[in-house]
Amino acid sequence: MTLPDQVDVLVIGAGPAGTASAALLAQAGVSCAVVEKQRFPRFVIGESLLPRSMETLEEAGLLEAVRARGYQVKRGATFLRGTDRCGFDFGDAYTPGWTWTWQVPRADFDHTLAKAVEARGVPVAWEHEVTALQAPPEGYDPARDAPGPVVTLKGPEGTREIAARWVVDASGWGRVLPRLLGLEVPSGQPSRRARFTHVAGDLRPPGDEGGRIWVCLHPGGAWIWIIPFADGTTSIGVVAPEAFWEALPDDPEASLRAALDGDANARARLAGTRFLWPPRELRGYSAAVQRVWGPGYHLVGNATEFLDPVFSSGVTLALESARMSVPVLLDALQGRSADWEGRYARPLDEGVDVFRTYVDTWYDGSLPEVFFADDGDDEARFRPQICSVLAGYVWDHTNPFVRHHRRRLRQAHRMVVRRAAEGASAP
Repeated sequence: MTLPDQVDVLVIGAGPAGTASAALLAQAGVSCAVVEKQRFPRFVIGESLLPRSMETLEEAGLLEAVRARGYQVKRGATFLRGTDRCGFDFGDAYTPGWTWTWQVPRADFDHTLAKAVEARGVPVAWEHEVTALQAPPEGYDPARDAPGPVVTLKGPEGTREIAARWVVDASGWGRVLPRLLGLEVPSGQPSRRARFTHVAGDLRPPGDEGGRIWVCLHPGGAWIWIIPFADGTTSIGVVAPEAFWEALPDDPEASLRAALDGDANARARLAGTRFLWPPRELRGYSAAVQRVWGPGYHLVGNATEFLDPVFSSGVTLALESARMSVPVLLDALQGRSADWEGRYARPLDEGVDVFRTYVDTWYDGSLPEVFFADDGDDEARFRPQICSVLAGYVWDHTNPFVRHHRRRLRQAHRMVVRRAAEGASAP
């Protein structure tokens, strides 16, 4: 499609946050276009969705396009530590909602969403890099003021400009506007490295368990993801501090294989696998920003903040940020009061903060102790509430493990530690 010289909204990035934003805007009758630096399909991590994602896909009219791809159904997640095993079935979650989702090869999933948006008449300009933004001044009102933001693009046919009333940055790892506008700040998460590939020959468990993500706690201080796909291939990855990798061979393939072999559960399942492409890696992937909106723009998805891949929150936060932000943007474009802080920035941060607590307690070891505790009466009461968080329902304030996430997890941890100590001292 031909990219127009002017649109109401220009979306940077054709990943899930960008395509969901474009789909929701198009449904509302807003003229928009998407610019994407790469040519799809392209690989990216974040292949295990959460049930909360399904609601936004449905609302944006994208669910059926995804359903048609026949992806692996995911009904829960399994955590393993040596001989300990803890399973969560999304059907047992405290919050009413979707009880299943999919495992998706992101190259195909993202391309599917982009093609669905193009089919609705939204132009998607591939291989167009945003090199500059001429932003309007503070206090800019897209319903009243002109000119709005002007974006400079570098594409296959050279450099050009496109004018818009608003810009949505859904550039993900590229973090276009945070870099151009100086919005980046330290994330607060320690630096970790993820090394990953896809494999063939995975020895999957039978039944529904074979479609779940496995998260294996490595005895050396790493964790491993094992994500099965419908075509028989599997995504595998290891996340660890730099010191863990420094003790392994320099060769990426030998290093990844050694890391997998160091965990009994991963070794038993993956010993006969064949790497389908040389391992890749991400270092220091956590990121944050000073603000998620400003004059003539807002950020969605990983352009806002990225914590860690451990609970598969990336696509959920990407889709939810689109879902939250579009109604506020429509108010701004139509001259109504647009409460970016109250209806977008703060609610988004609340959800991120819940995930942050679970990520932090995962790495400090207290959350795994809760996961692998014996199922007593107390665990039976709070396990569905934790399951809701793992399903992505981090905005359900009726759930005490959302509303008081830090305090409730501390209480749960103290309880299981105390009971373990009492059991150890019993005659």
